[in-house]
Amino acid sequence: MSLLGPSGSGKSTLLNLLAGIDLPDAGTIQVEGRIIGELTEKERTLFRRRHIGFVFQFFNLIPTLTVEENLLLPLELNGQLGMEPRQDAFNLLESIGLGNRRHSFPEQLSGGEQQRLAIARAVVHRPLLLLADEPTGNLDAATGERILELLLDLHRRSGATVILVTHSRDIAARAGRTLYLDSGQIREIRP
Repeated sequence: MSLLGPSGSGKSTLLNLLAGIDLPDAGTIQVEGRIIGELTEKERTLFRRRHIGFVFQFFNLIPTLTVEENLLLPLELNGQLGMEPRQDAFNLLESIGLGNRRHSFPEQLSGGEQQRLAIARAVVHRPLLLLADEPTGNLDAATGERILELLLDLHRRSGATVILVTHSRDIAARAGRTLYLDSGQIREIRP
């Protein structure tokens, strides 16, 4: 699903609510049968760690960790750092063109490389829900297309729900469903 809307309309806030980073003032948010607002902060953190991948608009990479360490962090935190998941992670890194940057630090990467790493880190543990806030915003057209295919492939292979915030109607059109958020109101855009 893609989510369009003008700047300041609440798209990023909606993603934060879905991830349990923020809590709603009213109503409930249910993900995988769990009501997010009923979970303690620690339970929300653990739930997010296991079941949600989040591509933040400003990457949120850990500057003191290498590309490899940033990528493997979700697997390590979830106790999934066996040989097969590690190899899958390295294959993912190769597929986004960062295989030769494994030992670099985020500050040594371009903005586009940092964005690709942030996306890889969000999908490496195969989440049930992937929230992507402008994941192709800093990328050239060809790399953006590869990243979009990576996100669509995650959806096709695992059945993960992908919610993609974008300003691009072309990217939004690739999703199975497009919503438009403005002034706190959501409406569906029909093709």
